[in-house]
Amino acid sequence: MALQNSLTKSKQRLGITAYLTQDAVKNQINSVVGSKDGAKFVTSIVSAVNTNPTLAECTNQSILSGALLGHSLNLSPSPFNNTKAGTKEAQFQMGYKGYIQLAIRSGQYKKLNVMAIKKGELEYFDPLNEDIQINLMVDSWDEREAAETIGYYAFFELVNGFRKAIYWSKKQMEAHALKYSKGYQAKKGYTFWEKDFDSMAYKTMLRQLISKWGIMSIDMVNAFDADMAVIHDDGTKDYVDTEDIVDVPQPQEEPKSDTDKSQFVMPEPVVDDTATAESETAAALFGGNDNE
Repeated sequence: MALQNSLTKSKQRLGITAYLTQDAVKNQINSVVGSKDGAKFVTSIVSAVNTNPTLAECTNQSILSGALLGHSLNLSPSPFNNTKAGTKEAQFQMGYKGYIQLAIRSGQYKKLNVMAIKKGELEYFDPLNEDIQINLMVDSWDEREAAETIGYYAFFELVNGFRKAIYWSKKQMEAHALKYSKGYQAKKGYTFWEKDFDSMAYKTMLRQLISKWGIMSIDMVNAFDADMAVIHDDGTKDYVDTEDIVDVPQPQEEPKSDTDKSQFVMPEPVVDDTATAESETAAALFGGNDNE
């Protein structure tokens, strides 16, 4: 709170470089990133802001808070216009590629995939036994790319052999987006649902699949909780135009062994998932987005 009070006035008028070089901000960065990597961290933020006009319009504090969380997860925040607050803030967002990479890092997933099903490919899907018959258009990928999407399929297999699969029709996905995204309801063309419906559908499928039946590492739990949030310097989160606020279970501390280098928790079932997101998991902060 002290940091917030001391910087409230200055953060609105200072450029990002001046903001990040203030003593209070540098201390906050060093406490999370470490003094050794602090300068590199600041440079990555300044570079991202200078090359992204939309991000440059966001408040300095929201950029920093999102970047600090992104550093811990190796993910990056994306700009979001918080009309409720009358400002543009950097909102921590994950795309479907981010969920895939976090699952890979956990070491618990042997197979994980999500894809669009095109018209004429689906023979049947049995939700009881989770059997699916698909005749992929493997001999004409260009034609398949242009074909009409009728649904979405996602599945995983854990290293212990457990498997789970789900299928949603395009109509189901459309209803889901309309129900939970106010921006998509408005149809003004600015939401990721309108810009890249398939990518948003992939994310929805993975969140439904992993949060209900998968194994979640602590990184995944934290990412699920922070996804779609504007993170304040006191740690509180505001969720703007989000499908729901996921009630993510708190990680339980367990002793680590040589063969178990990460901790895992089984999540409680989630009714629905967050909608709008595009940031791709990157090797460095602000390293790209899911719409590439």
